[in-house]
Amino acid sequence: MFKPLHLKNLIISTPVFAAPLAGITDRPYRAILRKCAPGAPLLTEMISCHSLIHNRKPGLTTGNNRNFDNYAEEGLIGAQIFGADPAVMAEGAKILEHSGASWIDINMGCPVPKVATKGGAGAFLTRDHKLAGRIVDAVVRAVKIPVTIKTRLGWDANSLNSAELVRICADNGACIATIHGRTRAQGYAGLADRGKSFDIKRASPIPVVYNGDIKTVQDIIEIEKMGFDGTMVGRALLGNPWLLGELSGNSTLNTQHSTFILEHLALTLSYYGVKAGVPLFRKHAAWYSAGRPGGAEFRVRINQILDPVEMENEIKRFFS
Repeated sequence: MFKPLHLKNLIISTPVFAAPLAGITDRPYRAILRKCAPGAPLLTEMISCHSLIHNRKPGLTTGNNRNFDNYAEEGLIGAQIFGADPAVMAEGAKILEHSGASWIDINMGCPVPKVATKGGAGAFLTRDHKLAGRIVDAVVRAVKIPVTIKTRLGWDANSLNSAELVRICADNGACIATIHGRTRAQGYAGLADRGKSFDIKRASPIPVVYNGDIKTVQDIIEIEKMGFDGTMVGRALLGNPWLLGELSGNSTLNTQHSTFILEHLALTLSYYGVKAGVPLFRKHAAWYSAGRPGGAEFRVRINQILDPVEMENEIKRFFS
């Protein structure tokens, strides 16, 4: 297993991270991941600093408390932020530090057009290294907790230049870089490239965590043997939060059963309310059912349910 990572005064004993997944790693799902892997480092969903600051204005009530959590209650958790304005990113980072985040992670890899092209953030920073450096510098100066980055191999196959990006971010105070082994142009298609990712690791002055197609213990072993300093698990956790405990070696749960899934449902309903929570949980129910006999029929039924009791009963019937 990987050696512990030291980030200022923060020690990550087992650097097998749960990736930030937009629309997925909200507070209810992080609570489930924490049950499956008590000591694992988790990350929030990607948080817009512009929205974070706007929604904190006095007297403003949006009715949406998402990403306004008390992270101090959640153990080892980093808050991932995105944006293109260094001053706004710094202000957002301070809010999240005061909310109890263990570290700040800056997204430099999101490929979604509204972020990476229209917004000039996320993966766009693989094209504008000077801006990336200014953002890291501003955030590092604003907070006392560690600052990390998460990026990709580059914008496309003709611009695999993230080794330079990592060096610039390190020069400005970033203490870890996570590399997703695809370009922005690839999105999530094809296989992640571990070799090209390790080229970045080899040139990096700071520890590098690998992300992309991590699904098994054997994947972890291979990544560690290559020389990476840690790994990050993403889409393989959908419908399988138990995997994080298995891969990090500190699992407390290993059986998929209706009681555990119903707990996830209850957390979701409590956090979002019934009207938003029931439709939102449908995708989780679908992922939990993947590969099980009758799963397709279950997904058809679950996608028509509006009542929480009916959803609970359907989950009990299917998973029991």
